[in-house]
Amino acid sequence: MEDRPRKRLRTSTKHKSTKSTQKSPNEARLFAPFRALGLITNHIPFYLQTRSHKGATEGPRIHILTCLGRSWALWEGGKMGLLFVGPEAEDPISCLLMEGDAVWASSGTRVIKYLRGKEVARATNPLGTSLASIVMFGSQLLALTEDGGRMLLWDVSADEPSLSCTIQFDIGFTAVMVLHPATYLNKVLVASSEGELQLWNIRTQMCIHKFSSSKLLTASSVVTPSSAITALVQSPAIDVVGIGFTSGEISVYDVRADERLMRMYMEGGGIRAMSFRSDGHQVLASASLLGHLAIWDLNSGGRLLHLVRGAHDGAISAVEWVTGQPLLITSGEDNSVKQWLFDSPTAAPRLLKFRSGHHAPPHLIRYYGEDGKQLLTASADRSLRYTSVVRDSRSFEMSQGSLVRKAATLSKSLASLKFPPITSIAYSTMRSKDWDDVLTAHADEPFVRSWTVLNKRLGKHTWNYAESSKRKAPSGSVKCVCVSACGNFGIAGSSTGEIHVWNMQSGLKRKTFRVGSCPQAVIDRLEAASKPKANERCISGLATDPLNRLVIASTLDGTINFFDFHTATLDYTLVLPASTTSITLHRNSGLLAAVCDDMTIRIIDIETRRIVRELPCGSKGRILDIAFSPDSRWIVSSSLDSIIRTFDIPTGRLIDAFRTPSVATSIAFSPTNDFLATAHVDSVGVFLWANRAQFAEVTFRTVSEEDIIEATMPSMQEDVDDAALEALTSLTIEDKPVDVFSTPPQLDGDLVTLTLLPRSRWQTLLNLEVIQQRNKPKEPPKKPEKAPFFLPTLPGVEHRFAIEEQKDEKTEKKTRLDKAMAKSKSIFQKKLAELKKKGKSDDDLFDYIKSLSPAAIDIELRSLVSLDHIRQFLHALRRRLQSHKDFEAVQTLQNVFLRIHGDVLIENDELQLELEELLEIQKKESERVLELLASSLGTLGFVRDTI
Repeated sequence: MEDRPRKRLRTSTKHKSTKSTQKSPNEARLFAPFRALGLITNHIPFYLQTRSHKGATEGPRIHILTCLGRSWALWEGGKMGLLFVGPEAEDPISCLLMEGDAVWASSGTRVIKYLRGKEVARATNPLGTSLASIVMFGSQLLALTEDGGRMLLWDVSADEPSLSCTIQFDIGFTAVMVLHPATYLNKVLVASSEGELQLWNIRTQMCIHKFSSSKLLTASSVVTPSSAITALVQSPAIDVVGIGFTSGEISVYDVRADERLMRMYMEGGGIRAMSFRSDGHQVLASASLLGHLAIWDLNSGGRLLHLVRGAHDGAISAVEWVTGQPLLITSGEDNSVKQWLFDSPTAAPRLLKFRSGHHAPPHLIRYYGEDGKQLLTASADRSLRYTSVVRDSRSFEMSQGSLVRKAATLSKSLASLKFPPITSIAYSTMRSKDWDDVLTAHADEPFVRSWTVLNKRLGKHTWNYAESSKRKAPSGSVKCVCVSACGNFGIAGSSTGEIHVWNMQSGLKRKTFRVGSCPQAVIDRLEAASKPKANERCISGLATDPLNRLVIASTLDGTINFFDFHTATLDYTLVLPASTTSITLHRNSGLLAAVCDDMTIRIIDIETRRIVRELPCGSKGRILDIAFSPDSRWIVSSSLDSIIRTFDIPTGRLIDAFRTPSVATSIAFSPTNDFLATAHVDSVGVFLWANRAQFAEVTFRTVSEEDIIEATMPSMQEDVDDAALEALTSLTIEDKPVDVFSTPPQLDGDLVTLTLLPRSRWQTLLNLEVIQQRNKPKEPPKKPEKAPFFLPTLPGVEHRFAIEEQKDEKTEKKTRLDKAMAKSKSIFQKKLAELKKKGKSDDDLFDYIKSLSPAAIDIELRSLVSLDHIRQFLHALRRRLQSHKDFEAVQTLQNVFLRIHGDVLIENDELQLELEELLEIQKKESERVLELLASSLGTLGFVRDTI
């Protein structure tokens, strides 16, 4: 008989081996790497590819390939949307290029070929030295070594690249870049850091001609050490190339005639990149180390048309004209790619499209809103950015005004006109559609600025707390800010111990709070030389409760001050055993977390105003930032020892800790509890870590400082492909660890365990015959007689129909299937037979019995017709009684079995031994259970009478 599907019940099977589901030592327990945000490009030049299709009316499609460190990204030039992100290589990428759909990347000693994001081929430098730049030359791949001493050639026409030859340069010639002049067969130009050019034939491996630096440079610049060639590009004219030097000089050179056609000089640093316009206008674009962009008119002898100062906030790494279009694309070390449009041949370029991110590592990140789809990030580049978690195209920088016009008027850099770096961010989305909703405090400034995310710009109000203070009061700076839950009030704390409250709509000042003099307990703790004064108490953190009843302020000397919001009076001061650097309040739960200098997080209940938990964060690094989970059950901290720790607040235990490759300066927990965002000191991106507990069952256990694992940083993945799925293997359903807190099938071998099934199940089995007899119908249902179409009548006065009585003919026909079913064994009988095997547990049999209905159990017991089956069942009952499991089930089965097969057991003497053994064990177990029950009842009666 086949096993029919039944309702799943709790089984008592032993724990299976979990070798396949156990995590490796370096796999994340609670947080798994997900993806990185805000990475656009780095200092490696991008590669531009244009594709034209037959019959296309919208012009060629533009693809931009940028480097992201150890991976690459492919962007669509029309809307600057991200198309694809490549997998990470073993080493940082030093050069990129595209050939059709294939992407070639040089990484360390290897050149890797990718097709649709999958590695399909690899070429390795047999010399073991790193490769600096690569050039595709027909079916040949050229690569320069990092030391500039050799050039390697691979044949890539086959599936696997094969090394063709190796060219070694002379001593004193350090190759830095390679260019294939147009229409030159088997010849390449090689530029050196000494300012020289060489023309090589790669087929014969011979140097055809050498161009000395005396002809490439002017006489005044030859003697200077800054004569290295930094840019080498092909012009639309045959035999003519453009050469850029670190001195800022540009030479347009005819390599066939070996003469210089024109010379330009660009101020503001050396040349980093150049490009010739290809739509019929003789224009050259050059970029400098300082981020300036220059446009030269070659028809006028190299006259400077336009100079865009501060086109990028850092050095420009690449400049490329789109073929046949007045469109210039630039990328810089400021993590941005920009498109510049020229409306006319002589018009100044205007910024058409761009994609950018922070060009300095962000040091402060906070989730904005309640949907967990956006972040507010502040960086040392003096900018405040809105970063979208869902789509990078929705990210933008908050405007600080018309700084571009001011920078051009004052001849200053754009970065120098921005506000100082932000040190504190606070927001409330409750009234974001009505007025400003974000407050920021800046380094060493007495100003508090408001921002509006809806309008993507600086808000209406800039408050100077120094003007609100007394004239004779010492000057200071704003240290922290807070916005009330209702969004109506903005609060700022200063380094002088004053707290000011402004109205977010009108900008008027409403209240002032003062922490007062230092408590005696704090003075006793501090040394006499550093004894603080009342007006020198620095505010280190601010928070308000959801109902605007309290204003909570922490001071640097280690106190938590509770103010009445309406009367501005100090109600209570809690003294902590160490200095407090910051506080974070979870408004829904009323838990306040204070970060102390003794590397301990103290949790304070704002209702009772007492410390309820103390969470030590190691002993090797200061705590940098903390974040509550949305349900206030966890608190996550980052510290200088590069460890991100997660504490369970109710138990006070450390449940997760992992070390990142670099220090996490700021962390933020998503309001939807799905991601943890981190910012690190060596990256301009924001990294997301998936919360495994949101998607799968996770076992929480205490983690010691020795159990800290090494985590890998998330990569930038736009789509969930195979690499992302491998990174998130912990989110699969197979990763289900053993729950150490679940109740085992049996607490102890000496205790009697029940089946945990309802009592009615076994009562029904005991009284099944009575129930069936009660529910039996009084008479069988009669089938309605079928009347014929033509009803014959009988003769007589009365009108009667002649209905023939049908004979009850029932013939039993046994088919082959019925005969096979009669000979086959049921699942119940098969499991009984398996008990004969040595060491076979009876759990499988009784789990199957517990899954059956009472009627099915009765049928299975009645099907035990042979003496072997009866002997096997008596043996199973005896074993189950000895194991002390399913006690009430064994009693019920024993009762029903003896009632059904009692006459068989009496008539067969060979079953006498099994019955006697069962009777002995039954008496022993019953007496033991009755003694335990009597003892328990006596104890309860004594306690009841005594109390």
